[in-house]
Amino acid sequence: MIREWKIFAAFLAIFLFAYFVPLATPQFSADANPNAAKVTGAIVEAFVLLQWYARNHTLACVVPALFIAGAITTFLSKESVLKHLGPKASKTEAYSVASVSGTVLAVCSCSVLPMFAGIYRIGAGLGPAACFLYAGPAINVLAIFLTARVLGFELGVARVIGAMVFGVIIGLLMALLFRRSEDDRNQATLALPDPPATKRPLWQSATLLAAMLAFLIFSDWFNPGDKQVQLADGTKFPATLQYETETSYDLRLQEAVLGHEASEVIRLGKSEITQIEDVDTWVTRIHHVRWYLAGAMGVLVAVMSLVWLDRAEFGEWMGNTWEFSKLLVPLLFGGVFVVGFLGALVPEKQVAALMGDNSLTSNLIASVVGCLFYFATLTEVPILEALMKAGMASGPALALLLAGPALSLPSILVIRKVIGDGKTAVFVGLVVVMATIAGMGYGAMYPVHTTTTPIAVVVNAP
Repeated sequence: MIREWKIFAAFLAIFLFAYFVPLATPQFSADANPNAAKVTGAIVEAFVLLQWYARNHTLACVVPALFIAGAITTFLSKESVLKHLGPKASKTEAYSVASVSGTVLAVCSCSVLPMFAGIYRIGAGLGPAACFLYAGPAINVLAIFLTARVLGFELGVARVIGAMVFGVIIGLLMALLFRRSEDDRNQATLALPDPPATKRPLWQSATLLAAMLAFLIFSDWFNPGDKQVQLADGTKFPATLQYETETSYDLRLQEAVLGHEASEVIRLGKSEITQIEDVDTWVTRIHHVRWYLAGAMGVLVAVMSLVWLDRAEFGEWMGNTWEFSKLLVPLLFGGVFVVGFLGALVPEKQVAALMGDNSLTSNLIASVVGCLFYFATLTEVPILEALMKAGMASGPALALLLAGPALSLPSILVIRKVIGDGKTAVFVGLVVVMATIAGMGYGAMYPVHTTTTPIAVVVNAP
């Protein structure tokens, strides 16, 4: 028990350091140290990304997902999972459920990972679990609409179809390639003694899990960051908020202004801005009240837990949640730090230049980049928009969209812990191959990319 408290104290210390380290102070500012070595700047950027992850995703996204994973293991019966996602389930049912789950779960890969680990641990087949892991982050409703709105209708539709179809194909191939080991695993699972009969009807467990999922969706509700900015001289322009410190805003311009080109990121001090406000959309309206909605779901979960769970069940739930935390949290934080370090060493324009045509090489590079770098929910859209304006071709754009949300270096490290080295390597390889094929096909159909109406027009439309 003392060892567990030491592990928890270490997790808490790392989180608090990442959350509160004063990266906005001059000694950490790249502007104040123009002669700093590139590696030193990359280390600072790695801490910046880690701090952003700690502040924006850990409490609102990762922690609720860990509790959900623990609840899946504790309250979801083995029989129900085997019935819908296990070896005895029909392939049509299993893969249909797994491939469309992302339309309900508006979450990113770091939230899907604990749920993937949970359902796989209690008996879900490798194929449906892999399908869920791939398709889940790629086709949530917000991502679908934002991709179509910003990057074009064709690319939005191609993303949805590609994620669902390739999710099923990847799942089927994973099940086929590892059929022997999965047969042994399924036999071992089926041979386990049946757990004692649940004390609650199924609807109670389902309601408890649904409330926790609703809490996760609302707490992690993403604000696209579309802003209307007004300067002291009266200049007004639309921009997307990239990063905010105590003294400044990093803004990605949506039109040419202040001597900068559209899509360029500029840093403005808060003293230079007289007004900055969200563009009014249904997404931002929900974002403004997300904590009230999440709080209501949290209270509902607490009440149901007090009424329906006894001390033993609650203790088992917390124990399973803690086991998932020890497994996932170090890998997620370490992976995010490494991605931040590598991302700072590779300029955006150089990345775009490597993917400037629809060749096999460009699409393969886009797929590999997507598999390694971390994209939080919906952030892949403005990032991809900037890359396309810097010269990225349409085919690699789709390849990155299909590979990026599903995988990242942090998620690869976690998946390896859950299913092992060999299965992880094959899964990553299949994602790269499928994304590359989709990119080449899309690039052949639409060699010249044309976006829809610019963001600034759409979000301000009456």
